[in-house]
Amino acid sequence: MNERWTQGGEGAAESHGQYISAIYRHMQVLITSELAPYRIGSGQYIFLMAIAFQEAVTQKELSEKLLIDKTTTAKAIAKLEAEGYVRREVDPADNRYQLLFLTDAGIEVVPKVQEALDRVKNQTRKGIADEEYSVMMRLLQTVLRNLSDQ
Repeated sequence: MNERWTQGGEGAAESHGQYISAIYRHMQVLITSELAPYRIGSGQYIFLMAIAFQEAVTQKELSEKLLIDKTTTAKAIAKLEAEGYVRREVDPADNRYQLLFLTDAGIEVVPKVQEALDRVKNQTRKGIADEEYSVMMRLLQTVLRNLSDQ
């Protein structure tokens, strides 16, 4: 990667968006490789883990919590369901909705997925002190808030 990565040619200011995009793409490649043995794509793991931490959740709630559109959520959940990691049950409080739960296979794979994600995260943190990492996370949260409040 170039020492000075600019947008718009000579003299243009660096764009944090370019770095965020490149980081995201590289992380997706690593995560895809790590999760391949479990047939979980980089687009599904976030939903699997969210269900693991909050079972009995609807697709709509997942979309809102993860800030991901409903169509993407539906496709990811369908893939996890096809792989046998997620099951649906009618919501007893409102039979118009279905609640999502992990299957036994889903419960079994979650620690393996978490280990894989931890390996990728640890790779991204090399050379970054805990305090610096905390500052970076707060700044990224601010950027996301700035954009999602639109």
